[in-house]
Amino acid sequence: MTQANNPLHGIKLEDLLNDLVDHYGWEELGQRIDIRCFNHDPSVKSSLKFLRKTQWARDKVEYLYLKLHKLPLPAPRADSGSTSQTKKASLPQANNDIWGTTKSD
Repeated sequence: MTQANNPLHGIKLEDLLNDLVDHYGWEELGQRIDIRCFNHDPSVKSSLKFLRKTQWARDKVEYLYLKLHKLPLPAPRADSGSTSQTKKASLPQANNDIWGTTKSD
């Protein structure tokens, strides 16, 4: 499978996380993405451990990185089933405060 259309190809998760921490700091990062490893005694090591085993959190971190660097955002996943359709429909509205997105984004 080719990675030509993946803007994150070649970027290590640790580098991505360090870039976000350098830009936002732990406090603002924890406000934007409310996960314990960002809000309680944060460290790169503990955050990497959590993000490597928790896909939903990693997706949010990667999305924020893409927004920060104005890189192409991923297309919605083509999951099957009515539950995923409901989640896809509510996701943009639910994350407006996290990503700072508007209808014009």
